[in-house]
Amino acid sequence: MRTAYSVETVRAAERALMARLPEGTLMRRAAAGLATACAEFLGRVSGSRVVLLVGSGDNGGDALYAGALLRRRGAGVTAVLLSPDRAHEGGLAALRRAGGTVIGPERALGAIERADLVVDGVVGIGGKGGLRPDAARLASAAERARAAVVAVDLPSGVDADTGEVSGSAVRADLTVTFGAYKPGLLIDPGREYAGTVRLVEIGLELPPDPVLEALQHEDVARLLPRPDAESDKYRRGVLGVAAGSARYPGAAVLAVSGALRGGAGAVRYVGPAGDAVIARFPETLVSDQGPDHAGRVQAWVVGPGAGEDAATVTKVLGADVPVLLDADGLRLADRDVVRGRTAPTLMTPHAGEAAALLGVRREEVEAARLASVRELAAKYRATVLLKGSTTLVADPGGGPVRVNSTGTGWLATAGSGDVLSGLAGSLLASHLSALDAGSVAAYLHGLAGRLASRGAPIAALDITEHLPDAWRDVVRD
Repeated sequence: MRTAYSVETVRAAERALMARLPEGTLMRRAAAGLATACAEFLGRVSGSRVVLLVGSGDNGGDALYAGALLRRRGAGVTAVLLSPDRAHEGGLAALRRAGGTVIGPERALGAIERADLVVDGVVGIGGKGGLRPDAARLASAAERARAAVVAVDLPSGVDADTGEVSGSAVRADLTVTFGAYKPGLLIDPGREYAGTVRLVEIGLELPPDPVLEALQHEDVARLLPRPDAESDKYRRGVLGVAAGSARYPGAAVLAVSGALRGGAGAVRYVGPAGDAVIARFPETLVSDQGPDHAGRVQAWVVGPGAGEDAATVTKVLGADVPVLLDADGLRLADRDVVRGRTAPTLMTPHAGEAAALLGVRREEVEAARLASVRELAAKYRATVLLKGSTTLVADPGGGPVRVNSTGTGWLATAGSGDVLSGLAGSLLASHLSALDAGSVAAYLHGLAGRLASRGAPIAALDITEHLPDAWRDVVRD
């Protein structure tokens, strides 16, 4: 499990460790890790040209000490001091002793244009808001230059706790972070600015309650349902799918396709798209008598392509089993009914749907994804899977938010969300919690999208067809 911690928690762990170590030890550990990462990124250190963008904080000190180490290995190192009177004294002295050059911002553009590597040590993890004009100008120059950009701990201008970017920010090819991942490195829009993220361990002792969790292969493998010798289709779980309409029969087909690949023993479909569903998936148990007469199920998916069928949404929400609420169902569901449910509810909005439920603009949700998913979970007393470039899953009772680490931009295709709903619903029927069902489904869905795409456009059913490959890939590890 990859975990991320708040700035406050990281700072407290740093203070506790520094109290037990000789002065400057922690910074030198971080600088050594940073220098190693920069050297590996460069490939050849001797003769390379490195520019350090140095602010007044400790990460400016990290950059200076790392620059001194690179200089000793034969790199030409130039430090640009944005606040000369407030630069880290020890780091600056170390760079000068190693033979590094120090200049002011007025001479920086030429140095950046000639650089092989630019190290961003402008603002640390405590920074808020966008970059100031001088720093913004240098960040823009670094983005235009041919040099690779390595950020120290976090790209300057990105909020470490939320991933929000409220102004100009550095776009890094590599971010070298110390002690713990920060939420802003894993959540868009910050994740987009971070590039590849490398964690350098510096000996921090962190509490067991992170802000953010990201499942890895081994975590997903542990959670996946697996039949045993005594299993039958009913013991494995039966999922009910109430989806589709005369206008949107394809939503039903796609939701059922994901459900059949999700581990449940059987899928019951109710709705007006039964003929289309049975033609594509004859193993589906189809009924046109509504949810009340569908037969026993362990979970429901309701909403994809439902149109204006509020009655079906209300009936499903009245069932005393876990319910996944998606698409039109999100709009048609009564909030008080959702809040009053005793069985788990998993809501799966994209940013536009989340914005409508919260009464804000879509751009506000996309800019503050972590705050939005938490607010929506609390507002509806439901587990919420917020789809998007970084999918987040939040429980209503608080605790760590899950962030998904798989996927591809090609998943942004019509019907992709319907497949995800069916998959997550099947995992609910297989007795996973709403948090685990949403997290595992997002992981497998993203991995299947990668396997299906391999850099090319895909259709929604391509995702379904590659779900067994994704499942096997996870279990094999």
